[in-house]
Amino acid sequence: MVRAYDYLIVGAGLYGAVFAHEATKRGKKCLVIDKRNHIAGNIYTENVEGINVHKYGAHIFHTSNKEVWDYVNSFVEFNRFTNSPVANYKGNLYNLPFNMNTFYQLWGVKTPQEAQAKIDEQRAEYAHITEPKNLEEQALVLGGKDIYEKLIKGYTEKQWGRPAKELPAFIIRRLPFRFTFDNNYFNDTYQGIPIGGYTKLVEKLLEGIEVRTKTNYFKYKAELDQLAHKIVYTGKIDEFFDYRFGKLEYRSLHFENELLDTPNYQGNAVVNYTEREVPYTRIIEHKHFEFGAQEKTYITREYPHELSKNDEPYYPVNDSINQALLAQYQELAQSQADIVFGGRLAEYKYYDMHQVIEKALRKVTQITE
Repeated sequence: MVRAYDYLIVGAGLYGAVFAHEATKRGKKCLVIDKRNHIAGNIYTENVEGINVHKYGAHIFHTSNKEVWDYVNSFVEFNRFTNSPVANYKGNLYNLPFNMNTFYQLWGVKTPQEAQAKIDEQRAEYAHITEPKNLEEQALVLGGKDIYEKLIKGYTEKQWGRPAKELPAFIIRRLPFRFTFDNNYFNDTYQGIPIGGYTKLVEKLLEGIEVRTKTNYFKYKAELDQLAHKIVYTGKIDEFFDYRFGKLEYRSLHFENELLDTPNYQGNAVVNYTEREVPYTRIIEHKHFEFGAQEKTYITREYPHELSKNDEPYYPVNDSINQALLAQYQELAQSQADIVFGGRLAEYKYYDMHQVIEKALRKVTQITE
């Protein structure tokens, strides 16, 4: 049978777009499909009143890999946005990540020595816990009562939908403390947002490549599989195998959006709400990602919840049960010689954007050269 394409790429998100671009550069013919009515997957941005809205949650590009930074900047120009979130706990504001500004806001301490002494004092109360059995004990051992109760407990319980005492300790392996007045959330060398939004980046990657949106792979699988020699699959690995061993668990998000007739709602791109009684985890004000000066503003409240049938999967639940299930699917995937499984859903792993790009670049080099 004559096949029209070298690669059928299922998913027009970042992994699929990078793979398609690089394979096309190497003389391969690609067809990219996506079940949504747009490209760019979860990094899709939509222009509303001149504001580039992150439709599937905030995405801030950061990396220490110069090759990846130069790569994305070869398609679009990035701005100098620095992620400096603020936490709101019962009306009081605290800078994140935990740094000297945070410690001053918590305790009034002004020097690194005073801050360290206060943290040590709070941790000492839990020195008897030698092997933390859950997230709560782990957090108390690492940071003490104030940081845990004001800045970790409520947010984490909302994020995962269960009490901190029922969450595994490994979720918080460490708490990074910075004894400087630095609100930059990421330690990476490079950080920014594409000027004009992430959709522009993916459009550039897919320039000249055939793309079909509103195309559900599983609905037309038999027909689509005949079109290409190989398949690059970026969807859920358990769905590919028709949930043979059961469904992998995810946390999902619900977004509540508002266009407001004011130029500035909260003065920051990201404000986390860390008390349990506030039902959402954070409010995103999108214009601040690009230093917007529009007369209106657009905000999004994020509500985490369990994944149901029509929800988008966001965060894999990486406990022992799901890891055992994943191992079974990975064994099946290895037997599929003409199928590449790549990206956060196909690998059931939370990746930052630069990691997705790194993996796609590595994979396309590996199988086309």
